[in-house]
Amino acid sequence: MIRALHRWPGLLALALVTVLSLSGAALSVFPAAERIAAPQAEAGMTVATLTDRIQGAYPGVEQIRRAPSGRITAYWFDQGTPGAAVIDPATGQGAASADPNQTQRWLTNLHRSLFLGDGGRIAMAVGAAAMLVLALSGFLLVTRRVGGWQNWFTRLRGPLAGRLHVEIARIAVVGLVLSSTTALWMTASTFDLLPGGGAPAMPVEVSGETGFAPGQMLLLVETPVDELRELSFPYPGDATDVFTLKTDEGTGYLDQGTGALLAWTDLTGWERVSETIYMLHTGQGAATLGLVLGLMALGVPAMGVTGVVVWLAGRRGRPRIRGNQPAGRAETILLVGSEGGSTWGFAATLHAALTQAGQRVHTAPMSAFAPERYAAANRIIVLAATYGDGAAPASAKGFLDRLAAADHAPDAPLAVLGFGDRSFPAYCAFAKAVAAAAEAKGWRQLMAIDTIDRQSPQDFARWGRALGDAMGVDLELSHEPVRPATETLTLVSRRDYGAEVQAPTAILRFALPRVSLWQRLVGAGFARFDAGDLIGIMPEGSPVPRLYSLASARRDGFIEIVVKKHPGGLASGQLTALEPGDTVTAFLRRNPDFRTGRGRAPLILIGAGTGIGPLAGFMRGNAGQRPVHMFFGMRHPDSDFFYGEELRAWQKEGRLTRLVTAVSRGTRPHYVQDALRGDAAQVAQLIRDGARVMVCGGRDMAAGVSDALAEILAPTGLTPAALKTEGRYVEDVY
Repeated sequence: MIRALHRWPGLLALALVTVLSLSGAALSVFPAAERIAAPQAEAGMTVATLTDRIQGAYPGVEQIRRAPSGRITAYWFDQGTPGAAVIDPATGQGAASADPNQTQRWLTNLHRSLFLGDGGRIAMAVGAAAMLVLALSGFLLVTRRVGGWQNWFTRLRGPLAGRLHVEIARIAVVGLVLSSTTALWMTASTFDLLPGGGAPAMPVEVSGETGFAPGQMLLLVETPVDELRELSFPYPGDATDVFTLKTDEGTGYLDQGTGALLAWTDLTGWERVSETIYMLHTGQGAATLGLVLGLMALGVPAMGVTGVVVWLAGRRGRPRIRGNQPAGRAETILLVGSEGGSTWGFAATLHAALTQAGQRVHTAPMSAFAPERYAAANRIIVLAATYGDGAAPASAKGFLDRLAAADHAPDAPLAVLGFGDRSFPAYCAFAKAVAAAAEAKGWRQLMAIDTIDRQSPQDFARWGRALGDAMGVDLELSHEPVRPATETLTLVSRRDYGAEVQAPTAILRFALPRVSLWQRLVGAGFARFDAGDLIGIMPEGSPVPRLYSLASARRDGFIEIVVKKHPGGLASGQLTALEPGDTVTAFLRRNPDFRTGRGRAPLILIGAGTGIGPLAGFMRGNAGQRPVHMFFGMRHPDSDFFYGEELRAWQKEGRLTRLVTAVSRGTRPHYVQDALRGDAAQVAQLIRDGARVMVCGGRDMAAGVSDALAEILAPTGLTPAALKTEGRYVEDVY
């Protein structure tokens, strides 16, 4: 509901909102420019002094106005000819033309009414209302995405267009709400839909005398120029007319013959609110705020473009859920936790099958979990992927927090289905965390937690039959996983190692594929990748991809992986048989948790065998010479010292600070965890100084490294688990 409320006003009113924001941003410059250009009155100058100076220069002065910027303008008649000028308060003389800025006038008419009069004003009010809806719904969507307002500025992941859209929104949303609400207020005021202010009644009795010098009038002597808004002189020759003074405090009338105050009315609270809103919207009287709001308004076109890109990418990458029922009327609630979108495909298949079985089904992201809305639900089914090392995927942010904060578990029983890859240590870890949290909350189970390995249609069909039995319906789930968009990669070079120790391994370098403008915008394909991301190879004769860690980044100009040939391994066998010029089908998968992070804190890179791949990519990209300490385990330096020449070159260039190797097939077998223990004092000191530990390699190696670090850190009171919690210990384990 919120997403639709955000999407459609944005798409339908995109042009109108863009014109509104761009013209508003341009207009925000003028108050600041006027403030800088206008001669300012000296501190403490009174209206009486200013009036004397202007009357001395222009005896026929009829009105003096002071703008919120401090610019003072005088209007007069000289022998029947009208005149006007911007006044220098120090002399009372004209300093600049009072003619309006034609560019500002043009932009103002465009901004207010599109040059269409009242009809245009209404249209722009609709644009302001659309902007307000977009800002408020965007706030709710961002809050839901990051798992609560307290995580408002948390780091984002995902395609560039989506991240830009949210980053701009997180900064600009306050300004857009302020600008749109004040615009609607001003439109309502223009059409007399709001109460007006009151001016004092014209005095009935005046002295009938004339000629009292304004410079001698007590009220003008007591009123600072900084509080002046307007002083109007009586009509020449009319003894019944009066001086009219308007200030920041109110409006009053002064007798032209005696200087006495005849009547005064303070500004009402309503008038002060209206004037504050005018100031906030136009920047008149608050030039700096106006510039800030103008800068925020510039984010609207950028958000419009990125929003359209995200919408189009979403339509392509996420299956449409047909016949999605309102949550309050649905018998079955499907909640989906997905990172790349594949889990939504399974949800669409399940939704269709349940609907065909006569169920009313509501499907939504796990981040929209709201038990109070599920009044008619007989069951709740969670389909959850896992992100990284057991974290919540993008569409499940905040689910566990909301469940923990609920007073009690939902009445409808729960079924949890996890999606993952058994080759990863954290297989379905998030789904298991959901099941454990539900059990702790006392949530009744519809059926025990189950898992789907590598998007297996067979596993999904088996689980579907079990779900049907639990529901008492026949349920056949026939799902065809959507294959990721792939590219054809051409091998340009290879380097071979390991034949001497019966572990043939190759460093394979592929040419970058062509990238379309669309891919650049949405971050699809190989438009953007870093060392540590994953490349999925689709071997011939298998529907299951094999993932390899990238040893290069996009900026390096090539795609590189390190592959060890495994006996009977379909993917590794095909890859290690490639010759330059051969091609392979592949896709990219982000792995943003395995990154070096920002800053200058030292890096401790630990890898063995092919695990050096992404670590080599990190060192290659270390042009800023961040301190890097590399611990590398190999079988024998003559057979599998991968990147040996590059490592020596990177040391000379300052990209690698120190290299420690461990050889496991020598006279004294030495593993990488042994190398860490041998350097325990320096490793502990580096970690105390804030170092980030990155481990890549086999599962057994990673476990040994964790044990070694636990021993090394024991005297310091730190543990690998604590470092992981701080984000200073990350693993890429296979």
